Amino acid sequence: MSTRKLFANRREAGRALAQVLAAKPLVAPVVLALPRGGVPVAAEIASALEAPLDIVLVRKIGVPFQRELAVAAVVDGGEPEVVVNEDVARLADVTRTYIDAQAKRELAEIARRRDVYLRGRARVPLEGRTIIVVDDGIATGASVRVALKALRRKRPKALILAVPVAPLETVEALRSEVDEVVCLRTPDPFLAIGVHYGDFHQMSDDEVISLLAEHADELPASDATEKPQSEKPG
Repeated sequence: MSTRKLFANRREAGRALAQVLAAKPLVAPVVLALPRGGVPVAAEIASALEAPLDIVLVRKIGVPFQRELAVAAVVDGGEPEVVVNEDVARLADVTRTYIDAQAKRELAEIARRRDVYLRGRARVPLEGRTIIVVDDGIATGASVRVALKALRRKRPKALILAVPVAPLETVEALRSEVDEVVCLRTPDPFLAIGVHYGDFHQMSDDEVISLLAEHADELPASDATEKPQSEKPG
């Protein structure tokens, strides 16, 4: 494998994705980042599309005896969604009572994190819009899949997954969850997301807060639903 990195940093990757997305007829786009690493990528896309930037938070619920094995996950939203892996629940004999109790705890953590990142900023409306879900890369796609399933329930005009880099098999596995996948590179072997970046430092909360604050007033949520991207002159 070449030692040359695919992207200098997350912002460069975001600009490359933005070029591809800007050429598409997107109706009222809204960009949703998976924190933390997806935020600088998404910020570049939101700027290029003149679209609002928000976040989507996912918290995993593990089985009681093996916390790393996800039986369900909670996704934030005006009406938070719990997505259950029914196969794991059945095999591990996990009850809905357990899942609901854990979901309540994880929702509290989601609310705390959202408040830290967005400081009370209102959610961007999603129904009838083109939702673009962004991360800095995907390995297995487990968290992204949960987010996509929950966002589909928000009745978007279209649902797009946009990532700079991911394994080809993961991209193919996620296609059924969205209307379109935009992935710039599918290296083989994939190894790990960070391998493909020159700078892949761990994003701090302060960096995330700063980037989101820059976009807080870029496009007011109350006006955004009536501003389809497809009306921009070509």
